[in-house]
Amino acid sequence: MRHVDQLPYATQEDKHVTIPMSDGTRLSARIWRPTASDDEPVPAVLEYIPYRKNDLTSTRDAIHHPYIAGHGYACVRVDLRGTGESEGVLLDEYLEQEQRDAEEVLAWIAEQPWCDGTTGMMGISWGAFAALQVAARRPPSLRAICIASFTDDRYADDMHYLGGAMLSDNLAEAGTMFAYATCPPDPAVVGERWREMWRERLDAARPWVLEWLRHQQRDDYWRHASLSEDYSALNCPVLASSGWADGYSNAVTRLLSHVDVPRKGLIGPWSHKLPHLGEPGPAIGYLQEVVRWWDHWLKGVDNGVMDGPMLQAWMQESVPPSTSYEERPGRWVGEPSWPSPNIGEAVFPLRDHALGTPQDGAGQGDRTHTVQSPLSVGQFAGKWASYNAPPDLPYDQREEDGGSLVFETAPLEDRIEILGSPAAVIEVSADAPVAQLNVRLSDVAPDGRSTRVTYGVLNLAHRDSEKTPEPLEPGRRYQVRVPLHGVAQVFPPGHRVRLSLSTSYWPLVWPAPRPVLLSVYEEGSTLTLPVRPAGGTDDTRLPVFGEPEGCAPPEVTRLSEPEQAWTVSRDLVDYRSVLDIVKDRGLQRYENGIETGLRACENYSWVGEDFGSVRGETAWEMRFRRPDWDVRVETRTVLTSDENTFHVDATLDGYEDGRRVFSRTWNEEIPRENV
Repeated sequence: MRHVDQLPYATQEDKHVTIPMSDGTRLSARIWRPTASDDEPVPAVLEYIPYRKNDLTSTRDAIHHPYIAGHGYACVRVDLRGTGESEGVLLDEYLEQEQRDAEEVLAWIAEQPWCDGTTGMMGISWGAFAALQVAARRPPSLRAICIASFTDDRYADDMHYLGGAMLSDNLAEAGTMFAYATCPPDPAVVGERWREMWRERLDAARPWVLEWLRHQQRDDYWRHASLSEDYSALNCPVLASSGWADGYSNAVTRLLSHVDVPRKGLIGPWSHKLPHLGEPGPAIGYLQEVVRWWDHWLKGVDNGVMDGPMLQAWMQESVPPSTSYEERPGRWVGEPSWPSPNIGEAVFPLRDHALGTPQDGAGQGDRTHTVQSPLSVGQFAGKWASYNAPPDLPYDQREEDGGSLVFETAPLEDRIEILGSPAAVIEVSADAPVAQLNVRLSDVAPDGRSTRVTYGVLNLAHRDSEKTPEPLEPGRRYQVRVPLHGVAQVFPPGHRVRLSLSTSYWPLVWPAPRPVLLSVYEEGSTLTLPVRPAGGTDDTRLPVFGEPEGCAPPEVTRLSEPEQAWTVSRDLVDYRSVLDIVKDRGLQRYENGIETGLRACENYSWVGEDFGSVRGETAWEMRFRRPDWDVRVETRTVLTSDENTFHVDATLDGYEDGRRVFSRTWNEEIPRENV
C-alpha cells in the first residue's frame, strides 16, 4: 500500500467526542475533519461498529478515515452502545436500539457546525450491516452508503444458518461477541467511572449463541433488519463490495438485482477484508473509488462514477488447492446489469456416475446411488468466511471426496468461465426425517488435485420453506434445488468439473441429529453452471483501479509475538478427531499507551461416527493494560448436542490486577427444531 501524506485538505482529529442519546446514554466518537470545516462545512461519513476505536481498530481506522477527511469530509467513527468508551450495554447484534442510536448519531452529525447537513455511511462487516439497515430506515440526512462484506438476509445468508442448517460460525461469532461485549472502557478516557461501566457490561452479559439457537427457522427475529424483506425500503445509492473468499459475496449480486437505486457492485478475490487491504490479492485502490463515490453523491461532482459496468468481478484462473494464497491470478470482467444478458445456463445431467454434457439434456438415467458420509468429510472445508489468518481456505478435496458421492465431466475440450451462482437439482430420498445435502463444485487438475470452487448446503427439512420446515418422510423421493455460493471461476481445457454430494460437512456445518443414508437418483438430477463467454476482452474496456493507498497508520510496538494455528488431528486408538484453531495477536502497545492482547481459540471434535460426540468450543482472552491498570476478560463457550437438544455451557471471568473480580456460568438446553 502506498502511504499518502499530501492530501487536498489539512485535517484535525478529535480523539474522543461524546454524542448524547435521547435516553441519556453517551456514545463515544473519534472524528477526523478538514481544519477549514470550522468555517466551510463539509459532508460527513459515519462508521458505526462495536470494535473499540481507541485501540483494536485504531490502526485500520487511521489508514482510511484521515484519507477520506483529507479529501474534504468529516469522518466520524462511533463505537456502539456498550463497547469501547460508549456507555450502556451491548446485548445482541442489530437490535432496534442500535438502529435508533444510529439515527440519532446521524442527526447529531448533521447539526454540527462543521457539517453541511449531508451524511453518508460506510463500513465492512458489522459496519456495512449497520449502514444498509439504517439506510432502509431513511434518515433525512443520509444520501449514500459504501458497504463491504454484508448481507441483506440475516437468516439465509449470514454466519448463523445456511440452507436451514446451522453453521459452526454460529458458535464462533457468538464467542467473539461474548468477549467484545464484556471488555472495559479505557480509564484514561472515561476516568474513574470505568469500573462501574465495566461491571454493568459484565452483569448484562449472556452468550449470544443462546438467542441464536432459539431461532432455528426464519422468524421475526431474523426478518428484523433484513432488507430482503422489503428491498423498496432502500432509497439511496449504494456501492457494494465483497470477495469470493468471503462468506458474503452473494449479497452483492442479490442487491444489484433487487434494489431500484443507483448502484455499483465490486467483487474481488478477497477474504473478509476491505478491498484496499484485500487478501488474497490483488488489492485495489478502493479508497480512491470511495472518495469518487462520496464526491458524486454527497458533493454533486459530475465525475462519471456511474459510468461503466454495474458489476465488476475478478474472474479467477485455476489454481492448485491451498489454504492461503497471496495472489489469485485472473482478470477483471464487467457486466452492464445483473442479472446479466451475457450469462447463460449450461445444464449437466447426472449420468452413469458422471456429469454428462449440456447437449445430453436433462438427467434421465435410471441409476440410484447411496451415500452416508463419515463425520470427517468437512475437516478440510476451511472457514465459512475466510479471514486469511490463520490460513483458512479449503484444502485439497480428494480426501473429502472419498466420503462423498462424486460426479464429474470428462476432461474439458474447451475453457469454461462461470460467473454467478451454480445450482444442483437433485432427486433424493433419505432414511431419516432430518438430513443434509452438502454440495461442492471443484476444479480437478489433470494430476488429480481438486480445488473447491464453491459449495452449497441444504437441510432437507427446509426444502420447501425456511419459515415452516417439514421433516422428510423416510423413503419418499423429493426433487430439491441447492444453490451454491456465487463465484467467478475458470475451468481450463484438460481439467474436469466435479460435483460432490455428502450427508455431512462438519465442522463447517453442524451435523444432522443422526447418521443418514441418502439415495440419489440420476433421473431428474442436474448441475447448472452460469456460463459466460470465455476469454472476453472486458479487462481492456473497464475502468482501471489505482494502486492501494491510504494514510500511514501510527506505529504499534509489538511486545510479544502473535501465534496462528490450524491443525487437524486424528487418534486411531480411540478414533477422536480434532480441528484446533488459534488466533493470537500477541501483546502490542498503541501510541496512546494502552497495551492489548487478544487470543482466540476454537476447537471442534468428534469420535468416530458418533453424532452425539460432536463438540464445539470457543475460548477468548482479551487483555488491556497501562502502567497503573491491568484488566483481563476470559470467556469460554461449549456447544454439544444429541438428537433432540443443544447443550450450551459457558463461563465469563473478569480479572483486575490478576485477581478475579467477576465470574458467571451458564448451563442451558435448547430443543432442536428440524436442524
